[in-house]
Amino acid sequence: MSRLDSFIRRMEAQRACIDFAARPGNVPEGPVFELGLGNGRSYDHLRERFPAREIYVFERQVNANAASMPDADHLIAGEILETLPRAVLRFRARVAFVHSDLGSGDEARDRALSARVAPLLAEAVAPAGLVASDQPLVIAGWQKLPLPPGIAESRYFLYRKPKA
Repeated sequence: MSRLDSFIRRMEAQRACIDFAARPGNVPEGPVFELGLGNGRSYDHLRERFPAREIYVFERQVNANAASMPDADHLIAGEILETLPRAVLRFRARVAFVHSDLGSGDEARDRALSARVAPLLAEAVAPAGLVASDQPLVIAGWQKLPLPPGIAESRYFLYRKPKA
């Protein structure tokens, strides 16, 4: 598969998972987290799909299109393993949906980062909340959900936190 085809499939998977989360009743009340801003495409889609929610964006090195930038109150800049623990203290068990796009293409690095991020997400996400991730996560007690139709297995991952 060409790199272009792979990119398109990843974008389709992101969109499908975000759209799934945005369906009425699929996530509880609460803010949304975007882990990895990149150039802001998925953040822009989150704003469209969750217009009444606060969306907090975590980004190591901010370089997004100006039209796809969160305001200063919703941008959390810095290394995810430094910024996410602080956010957990603020939002513990209140985050409705997390879209995590932290993959780098380096499998060993991505596995190690996912292993460290997963327990933080377990603390941040509200009961019945969702996580859509480009990387597999291991979170005890969470349900791995089937992907939306048309999305290849392991292209993206959807997880639901159990209800309280």
